[in-house]
Order: sequence, then structure tokens, then C-alpha cells
Amino acid sequence: MENSIKHKKPINGWDIAFKIFLAVFMVLFLLVTLYPVINTIALSFNDGTDAVRGGIYLWPRVFSTKSYETVLKMENLITGFKISVFRTVLGTVSSLVVNALLAFVISRKRFLFSSQLSFFYVITMYVNGGLIPTFILFKNLGLMSSFSVYWIPGLVSAWNMLVLRTYMKGISESLEESAQLDGAGYFTIFARIISPLCKPVYATIALFVAVGQWNNWFDAMIYNRLDTGLTVLQYELMKLLSSVMQQSVNADSAKNAANTITPITVRSAATVITMLPIICIYPFLQRYFVTGLTIGGVKE
Repeated sequence: MENSIKHKKPINGWDIAFKIFLAVFMVLFLLVTLYPVINTIALSFNDGTDAVRGGIYLWPRVFSTKSYETVLKMENLITGFKISVFRTVLGTVSSLVVNALLAFVISRKRFLFSSQLSFFYVITMYVNGGLIPTFILFKNLGLMSSFSVYWIPGLVSAWNMLVLRTYMKGISESLEESAQLDGAGYFTIFARIISPLCKPVYATIALFVAVGQWNNWFDAMIYNRLDTGLTVLQYELMKLLSSVMQQSVNADSAKNAANTITPITVRSAATVITMLPIICIYPFLQRYFVTGLTIGGVKE
């Protein structure tokens, strides 16, 4: 009878206190993280003149969609959106493929110049030619007023390549040796063995590159500003914001209070519109961030 009695583990007061503290801390952390997003959305739906007064936190005080109407009525909105989507897809895929192939070569121990080439790429992270030499180089290469300037210069990234190389070095060499015994070449090993195990780091690098491509507008202003057919969404939004700021200055000088859009509301509306595609893509990549390094791999 006594053996059938199960002794319950005594409740520790410190464990309960720690769990309560952890729950409260995570809720507060979640609120701090979400507040800037909610505040931006509230400002984007608020009347511009009223938003200048401040005091808007989680909900618009004077509801208005004028800022969104202004953004969606931009002259080159559709063209800029198409070019931004195309450059993001092509730039992400091409950069990921090139950096992954380069990282695979450098990560192999049989490659004689692995350390020297890695050191060379590290130097490029700290030293660059500057804007003027880069502009002259792109002009001589024929990249001016062309779509190629959006994705060719970003094919190789030293940081992304080194991250991929470090990840690939952690994969068991037994997988590669077994494939070579079966007659597999290096490309087969890369495509059918290494790449499937690198999905987590591929997803991470792809997200980083995609965000950078989607948010980039400086190259459009420097190299393609004279060709409206090659404009990007971010550059058009930047021009709209500059125009609204100038109108706001003119309205203030004329003491005209009839203006219902201001730079702060237009900027908030533009931010909400541009972050929607990234928010839609992120959930599909999130699951790879927590995946193990070599799930299903041979353990040494």
C-alpha cells in the first residue's frame, strides 16, 4: 500500500516566482517590440495637421486615409513596385547561389588557398573605393541606366559568404566522403547533400538580402534617376516625402492650415506599405531559423 503512494515533488516558491517574473518580462518585451509598429500604423491613419500636435500612441485621434491616398496616387507607383519586386527576387536568388557556391569551395579542406582567400574577402569588408570611383567603374562597365546595376554589384557579399562558409564547415565530413565513395562529384555533393542541410542559413541570408534589396533606393537615385522606367518604389516614396516636406514648409510660411497631410503621416503610411511584403514573407522563413544544424546527418 505504501509503495503505491506517489510522492509529489514539493512546490518551490522560487520556481513560481521566476516563472511569474519571466511571463511578465516577456509580455512587457512583446509590448515594447510591438509599440513602434502600432504607433506607426496609428499615425498613418491620422489626420496630418492633427498629428503635428503629437500625443498619438496606439490609436488615431482624427481618423483619415488621406496619407494612403496620397501614396497610392503616385505617378510611378506601379512601375516602382514592379521593379522593386523583380530586383528583390532576382537579387536574392542570384546572390544566394553565388555566395553559397563560393562558400562551399572555400569551406573544403582540400582547397589550398582557403584561408588566404577568406582573408582577402575580410579586407573588402573594411576597405572600399568610395562613391566616385564606384560611379566611374559602373559607368565604364555599362551599368548606368540599366537594371543590371540593381543586382550584379551585390552578387558577392563577404559577410554573407563567410557566414555560409562557417555553417558549411560545421557539417560532418562523413557525408561528403560517403558520397565520393559512391561516385558523386563536388557539384552533386553541393546540390544534394550540403544545400539541403543548409536550409536554415540559406533562409536567414535570403531574408537579409531581400530586405536590403527591397529597401534600397540610393542606387536608383545615383545610376537610374534619369530613367523613370527603372525607378524603384523606395525612391518614389523618398521623392514623395521630399515633396510633402516642401509643401509643408510653403504652407507654414503662408499660414495655411487646410493641409491634411504632413511628412510624419506620409512617412508612416509609406513605412506601413513597404513593410507589408516583408511581413508576409517572414513567417515562411521563420521555421528555418530554429532548425538544427545537421538534422539527419551522420554524427561523428
